[in-house]
Parts: sequence; structure tokens; C-alpha cells
Amino acid sequence: MRQEATQEAVPKVAADAAPQAAPDAVLEVIPEAVADVAQLPLLTDPMQVLAVLLGFLGVLFWMNSHERYGRIFKVLPLLVFAYFVPTVFSNLGLIPLQSELYTFVKKYLLPASLLLLTMSVDVPAIMKLGRNAVVLFLGATATIVIGGPLALLVCKGLIPEDMMDEAWRGLSALSGSWIGGTANMVVLQEHAGASEAILGPIIVVDVAVANVWMAFLLWYAGREKMIDERIDADRATLDEVRDRVAEYEAEVARPTDLGALLMICGLAIGGAVLATYLATILPPIGKFISGFTWVVVLVSFVGIALSFTKMRTLEGAGASKVGSVFLYLLVTTIGAKAEFSEVLDPKNTGLVAVGAVWMFFHAILMLGLRRLMKAPIFFVAVGSKANIGGAASAPIVASAFHPALAPVGVLLAVAGYVLGTFAGIACSFLLEIVGSG
Repeated sequence: MRQEATQEAVPKVAADAAPQAAPDAVLEVIPEAVADVAQLPLLTDPMQVLAVLLGFLGVLFWMNSHERYGRIFKVLPLLVFAYFVPTVFSNLGLIPLQSELYTFVKKYLLPASLLLLTMSVDVPAIMKLGRNAVVLFLGATATIVIGGPLALLVCKGLIPEDMMDEAWRGLSALSGSWIGGTANMVVLQEHAGASEAILGPIIVVDVAVANVWMAFLLWYAGREKMIDERIDADRATLDEVRDRVAEYEAEVARPTDLGALLMICGLAIGGAVLATYLATILPPIGKFISGFTWVVVLVSFVGIALSFTKMRTLEGAGASKVGSVFLYLLVTTIGAKAEFSEVLDPKNTGLVAVGAVWMFFHAILMLGLRRLMKAPIFFVAVGSKANIGGAASAPIVASAFHPALAPVGVLLAVAGYVLGTFAGIACSFLLEIVGSG
């Protein structure tokens, strides 16, 4: 495969360099072309990448069920491996950092999984989670607003003076991403007047720091009961949701048949495609509900509506398990896109330091608020990722605690989209004060 790419790349580069070039000029170009091809990933075709990721997940779950190898996942949750091993694959050049597959999975399989997971949920039980979910979600927003300016103040000496003006503007855009998502980031970029040049390093900070924090949250999922016992957290409502889900699964359980599987897949993919189409024709609601946000809102609404019908009995045939397959595949694609080598670039050192300190403040303040409220660690995890990650990450983290809790992440993520711009503007104001001082 690399030989074929070489044969195609060399003539193209040579031709682009100088159509009438002398032989010596052509020979000078060839080594550069070969070097570029050598950096290409081994597997580039989307189906090849899909085969690698699905095969890896299959091995991972086989290990989890194995008596000896399963002990590994008592130390580190399975989701951590699903997240970071594909990062190793892509950074070593086995699979690409960018692929059409990753776009497809986010565009269609994420909405499909959200529909199936919300269709299987016990909405009345979820609503009882109430106070802890709301307070820690809002607490996450507040700690990001406060943490950004504090982090810039602490790390100010690491950023050159001539770069400071661009830095605070870029960090303003980052605050939008960390309190909502990409759409909010674009709005805050325009609000703060951040240039495209600063946006590249900011995205590096966003991906690197947020991914490391997500790994910690997934680690918490594997130790939640032990962590909650340390502060005598009130787990009553959380355990009630899980118990009710388990009872319902036992009540409707049945052997999976072809008809049920086709119905599950038809609803999931059909719902995702329909929501994606409707999102292109529905008008935006302010600056918050548009594009992919519309898709998330629509499939969540449809899934919740179906949870009050007989369609919910498809849970007995494995509806949420199919949704979980899509979700795990999404986890691998998110991990594969993380390019951690950029973090080591000296020009990004100061911004990465600000991002790391910012996230540290957020984590410490959230854990302190949790201790004060004696709330389960689940609410810290889902409240945080509903801000830092949005609809793509919040349900992943929530389902790591239990598949039935994924809709909590979805609902809070939608709220994050709405809050993102308002809170981001407040953070931008504080960042400007620090950056200009």
C-alpha cells in the first residue's frame, strides 16, 4: 500500500515543482516526496480502520470476560483502554489521525446510539436524580468561568508579552468549547476577536487536556462505590435508577430474533438519518440550537417519546446493547484523533500549561463541591463532561457508570450548549482583565 502511494506521490510532486524542470531538480524533489509518503499511516481506507477498531474492541471485551485477563480491568476500566489504545495506534502510524470513518461515526452512529439509549430509559426515575445533577452541572460551568482567568494569572510568565493579547482571546474561544461545544467555541472566537493563527494551538490544548481529564473520569467509574463510601455519599437515587433498570431488563428479556434486531437497527439508523436531514432545514434558535445540536435534541426527544410506548420493550432484545456498540466505537474514534505530539511543541508550552492549571482548578473545585454536598462521584463526572465535551463525551462517561444513565449526560450536554456562550462571555471578560493587566 505504501509502495502504491509512493508511485503516485512522486510524479505529482515533481510535476507540481516544475513541469519543465531539469533532471537534477526532479531528483532533489524525490527524497522529500518519499519522506512525506513514509509518514502516511499504514491503513487509510475507512473500512480497514473500522476493521481494526472493531477487532480491537472484540479482543478487549474477550479479555474482560476472561478469568485471568479480566483482572486488568479491575485496576483500569475497560473504557480507558478503548479510549487510549487507538491513540497509540494513530500516533504510531497504524491508522490515520483523521478519517472519513470518524466523521461518519460521530455524524450518524452517535445519534443512533443516543436514540436507543434514551428509548430504553426510565424517565420518571431519571428525573428523581434532580438536585445533585443540576447543582454539580452548574458548578462545573462556574468553575470553568473562574478557573480560566486564575490559570492565566498563575501561568502568565510562561507566555511571551507580545503573544498575550492573542492568548487571552484564544483562551476565550476555549472557554466556549469547555462550556458547551464547538458551536460555542466559534461564537466566542468571534466575540473575542481571536485569529485563526491562535486557534490551532488552542485546539491542541482543548484535545490534550480534555482527553487526560476524561481518562480520570473513566477511572472514577471503575471505583465509584469505594470513592463514594469515603465521604458517605448518598447513593440512594442513583442505585434506585439502576435497580429499576435491572428489574425492567429482567421483565422484558427475551431471546434476540432477527425481526427485533432489524427493528432496533432500523429505528436507530433511520432516526439518525432523519434527524440529520431535519437539522439542515430547521431554523437555528439563537446561536445555540443549530446544526449538530439540532440532531442531538431531535434524537433525544424521539428516544424519550418512544420510552413511553411499547417500543421500549425492545430493550429486552438488546436495544441498549446495540446502542452501546455504537458508543464504544465512538470512543475509539475520539481516541484515534488525539495527536499528543503537538503538546510537546515549545510554541504551545505556555498555553498547554494554562489549560492544565485551568483543568486542575476545575477538578479540585468540583471534588470539593461534591464533598460538601455528599454527592456520588457520578454527578461530578457527568456534570463536568456535559460542559467539557458536550453530547459527544457526556453520554460516554455517564454510560461508563451504567448504560441507563447515558441520557443524563445527553440532557445536561444540551443545557451546556445553551449556557456555553453566556458563561463564555463572562469568562472572556475576566480573561481580558488578566491578559491586559
